Amino acid sequence: QVRAGVERSDLTAVPAAGVVAEAMVAWILAEAFIEKFSGDSLPEIRQAFRSYQGGLGAKTGENKK
Repeated sequence: QVRAGVERSDLTAVPAAGVVAEAMVAWILAEAFIEKFSGDSLPEIRQAFRSYQGGLGAKTGENKK
């Protein structure tokens, strides 16, 4: 008599798909961020982002810190 191997018996792939979808959203957001605020180094990216935030504050009438 030969015994069958044990296989996974997930009812759906939704939980696994959720993990993949979350990773893809993070990747796409990171790509968009780098495209918007790109620089040759992390300090340049930070400076571009801070400058952008300051511009948003000016547009909305909020005080800059």
